[in-house]
Amino acid sequence: MTVKRAILSAVMFVLAFPRLATGNSYPWQMNETNTRRVVSQIPPPAGFRRTEIESGTFADWLRHLPLKKRGAPVLLHDGKPKANQGVHVAVIDIDTGTKDLQQCADAIIRLRAEYLYSRKDFTAIHFNFTSGDKASFTSWLSGYRPIVKGNRVTWAKQANKDISYSNFRKYLRTVFVYAGSHSLSRELQVRKDASHMQIGDVFIKGGFPGHAVVVLDMAENDRTGQRVFLLAQSYMPAQDIHIMKNPTNASLSPWYKIPLDDTLRTPEWIFEKFDLKCFAPKSETDNR
Repeated sequence: MTVKRAILSAVMFVLAFPRLATGNSYPWQMNETNTRRVVSQIPPPAGFRRTEIESGTFADWLRHLPLKKRGAPVLLHDGKPKANQGVHVAVIDIDTGTKDLQQCADAIIRLRAEYLYSRKDFTAIHFNFTSGDKASFTSWLSGYRPIVKGNRVTWAKQANKDISYSNFRKYLRTVFVYAGSHSLSRELQVRKDASHMQIGDVFIKGGFPGHAVVVLDMAENDRTGQRVFLLAQSYMPAQDIHIMKNPTNASLSPWYKIPLDDTLRTPEWIFEKFDLKCFAPKSETDNR
């Protein structure tokens, strides 16, 4: 069976058994409760209200990410505290893994993939390796695995079909090994005008190393039209995803304002305003 036929078979498998997928929007949480603290509980600046977004979207999912308790430190993948504990206001309640894999771009890949998995939109889960080769979850769940030799990647049938969350996490760990800010930057679309920023957009500088942060939430002032946004990141080494302070405006922190200056200064990286990118609409990703 060819890889293409296997992917088609996997899609039919998913459609035939949709209840095998998790119904939990945040499936890494084993004990989901209604009393958890979430991103939307971080108050916007005085006079601002959160922007209106459609229920069930990536933006809505990001806005309701669970947070760890107030004052929680940022921990590294090995459980040790990050040396610089002065850059964050809150920590996302999501695991990092025990290896140094889920760094900056990987954390954004994780969030995007987790959202799509929670929606059972498995055909939309695909990312490119640094080599440019596509790694799709539908191929992975069909039992195909990548064989990487230098810059050459081939796929071979090595396992049975498996749509489970644990298998999804194995897929992500493999993506983390072979992808990063360089590959993600090339996948994303340029947001030509930063004033059109949306929740889920990414400031990214592809490189070795590069860096990437994600727009986690937005708010606006009805009177003045001013808009502000929250940013979240992981970093190096792999660490908890955390919501960052604004190092240039303590009175506005943790919010950042739009329009942007020529540069965006975050606690541990400086981006240019043209580093803002976004995920392609689903209609376009379906054709990739």
